[in-house]
Amino acid sequence: MSFGSRRGRAGARQPVKNQPSRKGKLRTLARNTVLTLGLLGTAVLGGAEARTVKIVSADTLELRQVDGQELVIISGANVELRVDDDVVRARRVEYNRTRRTLTLVGAASYRSARDGQDLSGENLVVELGDEQITGQDVLISDADLEIQGQEVERIPGQLRATGGYFTTCAKCGRTPNDYAFRAERLIVYPGDRLVAYRAQLLLADVPVLFLPVIVIPLNDPERQPRVLIGQDSADGYTVEADLPFSVGSSTLGTTLLRFYQNRSPSVGAGVALRSYAPLPFVDRADLYTLADPKPLNPDGSANPGYDVDLNFGVTGRVPLSLATRDLDYRLNVTRKDIGLSETAAERGVTRVDFGAKVEYPLFSAEFAYLNRFGPEPTTGIYTPYRKTEAVLDPRPYTNGTFSADTRLTAGRYTAQSNPLSPSATAQGPNISTTRLEEQHALAYTAQPWKDADLALGNTFTGRYYGTGARTVDLNLNAGLTQRFNTTNTVTFGVGYLRREGTSPFAFDALGGRLLSAPLSLNLSTVPVPDVRFGVSLKRDLFLAPDLQDPAVFTVSVNRLPLNLNAQLGYQPFTKELETFSYNATVGDPGSGTLTPVDAQPARLATEYGPAVPARPAYLRRSSAWPAPDLTLSASGGYSRVTGYSPFTLRATVTGATRADSISVYATHNIEKPQIDEVGATINATVGRDAVLNPLTFSARETLYPPTGRISGNATLTWRARYQLSTTHDLLLNRVVEDNPAPGSAPNSGTLTFSVGTVNGSANDWQLTYGGPYDLVRGGWTRPTASGSLSVTRPGQRLALSATVATPGLDQFRTELTRADLDANIGFGSRAALSGRVQYYRTRSGFYPDDTATDYLSIDPLRVSVGIGRKGQVPGAYLTGSLRQTFVWKDGVRQDPAPLSPVIGLTIDRCCWAVQAEADLVQRRYRLSVGLPGQSQYPLFDLTPDGTKVPLLNPDSP
Repeated sequence: MSFGSRRGRAGARQPVKNQPSRKGKLRTLARNTVLTLGLLGTAVLGGAEARTVKIVSADTLELRQVDGQELVIISGANVELRVDDDVVRARRVEYNRTRRTLTLVGAASYRSARDGQDLSGENLVVELGDEQITGQDVLISDADLEIQGQEVERIPGQLRATGGYFTTCAKCGRTPNDYAFRAERLIVYPGDRLVAYRAQLLLADVPVLFLPVIVIPLNDPERQPRVLIGQDSADGYTVEADLPFSVGSSTLGTTLLRFYQNRSPSVGAGVALRSYAPLPFVDRADLYTLADPKPLNPDGSANPGYDVDLNFGVTGRVPLSLATRDLDYRLNVTRKDIGLSETAAERGVTRVDFGAKVEYPLFSAEFAYLNRFGPEPTTGIYTPYRKTEAVLDPRPYTNGTFSADTRLTAGRYTAQSNPLSPSATAQGPNISTTRLEEQHALAYTAQPWKDADLALGNTFTGRYYGTGARTVDLNLNAGLTQRFNTTNTVTFGVGYLRREGTSPFAFDALGGRLLSAPLSLNLSTVPVPDVRFGVSLKRDLFLAPDLQDPAVFTVSVNRLPLNLNAQLGYQPFTKELETFSYNATVGDPGSGTLTPVDAQPARLATEYGPAVPARPAYLRRSSAWPAPDLTLSASGGYSRVTGYSPFTLRATVTGATRADSISVYATHNIEKPQIDEVGATINATVGRDAVLNPLTFSARETLYPPTGRISGNATLTWRARYQLSTTHDLLLNRVVEDNPAPGSAPNSGTLTFSVGTVNGSANDWQLTYGGPYDLVRGGWTRPTASGSLSVTRPGQRLALSATVATPGLDQFRTELTRADLDANIGFGSRAALSGRVQYYRTRSGFYPDDTATDYLSIDPLRVSVGIGRKGQVPGAYLTGSLRQTFVWKDGVRQDPAPLSPVIGLTIDRCCWAVQAEADLVQRRYRLSVGLPGQSQYPLFDLTPDGTKVPLLNPDSP
């Protein structure tokens, strides 16, 4: 609903306010629709952009004129307005259209979407022009702070309050606040910092400390103030300080300060800036620069001077008339000296990278500048430096079936010299020269007569260099395709390819000289239904007869019960067979099913066809294959270079449910000749009920006769939940040694059996027995029995596994060799137990004089208990952790040391946290504190060597 010209006299109410029927309609309309006050297009305070006000909820609207000013009175039980994305809630709002202000009478609130702040107070005044807000007894809150002020003034990018009270503990929901501050004057820069003058520190609302000024950072963690104090044997005391600042509302920065006691000079400085839209046509600008004093020489002497790191980047857009897109540009200047040795090749090198791109309706253009300044490189530059490069790319031109696409590139480059160009390598590892590149692609299609398609094409890339060198890559091709009866086609093709020339650069060098003029003929025909025959002939006019490609003949048959694919390559010039391959399958699962065919009545002769006699109904089979459940397949081939390929024959018998099958195969090596591989695969499902009680069995077995190796596996699964399986990989003809070396434990391979649940369940268990097995001696040599159990519940997990060595042919003890416990158990919301304990045993030497070494690793074991009132989130956590490794050799503890648990206490009060840690055995005690948006900061570290306070007694890094 828009309000236009002024109506009535000052103080007069509109009739709509005095008519009950109209008032009821207005109330309904305000509750169910969004009424918009027409504010767009009106100048505000010196040309500032207008803001849009929408009425979301209201009961009554009044229009008034007071002292020549036009007022809109909006009232109701719950008035809600939207000022752009901001939300206003009050019981009465007075909108002064003349001064462009909103007065929120009485208790009201204002939600700023951009800053994420909620302002609530009495008689707030909102200036729509400059987004300024003033009021008394105002409460401001956001995700980090809660501020109360007697008088508050808010302008874009800044909030000021007098008689202020602020705290970061309000979001904790506890009363009184753990800590807070009361200040005479507050200035808040949203998203950056809060500055309080003449402030008092309150603990539980009790004054304990007076501070002349307090600065609290509100920005991202990476922009928090950071001060590190250390001590180094070479540099002495060191200080590293990062101090954030802001310039206006669009530029964020950090001042970088460095101090090294023993360097000369001792002080370094820099700045890191990030600015959004600082200038017209600039979207973003980034600057990082640091001048750091050079490190000391290896002999400890001073190394005067600075190392400089520089990273400057600008991106932006420039609108151009007639352009379809703005001109996009980027600029990057980089240099990195810090951390490089004095002899590093990249030391003192500054790189400049500039690029711009613009698009017009008829073409697009690009410009690039990439260069390096500093010491000349002594090795080849793989990535070229585009010192200047301009690209002109016209839009593709089309006219009917003709299309043309061109591209021009010109520039000056520095890159690695082409080793195949003597003139380029004579100038050193790198060469600089100009280059002009022209590329085009032309295509034309036509239909010269019925069922014929003609296609012509040409692609060309030519590069011309300032040294006089050139490279050419030309491709001409033409193809004519004729169709006969839809399924038969013949294609004649002719082409000309020419690639020659030598580039002075290595990055765009050609792979070699090529000159080719191929003539091709491709025929594809269907002589009878379900049979396809193809011929492909190719002749290159520049190649000798013995180097020509062979003629390729292909045949495919897809008529039940036969599916055949064969290919033959024959060299007509040398009269030799080059290649031959085939893959044939005989089978028809549907041959045993009779399909009824409806009767067909007689049809009289017409001018379009002869008469057709009547045909009775009959039953039809898909093919005459006598065994619907049997499928045979064969594959093989031949190559003049490698000889015969292995011949593979496979037979598959399927059951009635199609899930049951038995497949056997054999692979014959014709070259040797011998049987390389024989195998079988079985899949079966047995059960009275296919859903509730299925029993599935699968097995695979493979025999390799040349080596006497047999491998396979079998699995029996019940209800898709439990399974019994076995795997083996054995050598049937193992060579037997008369005198095997002690401890060698000869075996034929592995054989294992296992029973358990199918993986992926919430509760998994598995039992496995087996290991190395010897067929010659008839038993396991070093068998093991292993088991695993995994139980998972919401918030809880327990995993157990163990391996036991059992007696075998070359193993005479029963002992636990490995155990693993991994647990994470929560007891309600107050207590938790987690940890991992591992044990394993190794042996050295020979039985019975071998020695056992046992390892027990706890990494870690942790117990946590939450402390707090019932029904509330715990405010403190008491933890105990143990991280230790124990070693026993032949039963004797090595390096005995007492248990060293670490006791920890964490107090988490939402707006602050304290962590205390005590190692009673090592006599080490630590205390750290953390504030919102900051990591834990150590206050002191008490060890047997003394007490260390980071600020007063910095530790060595």
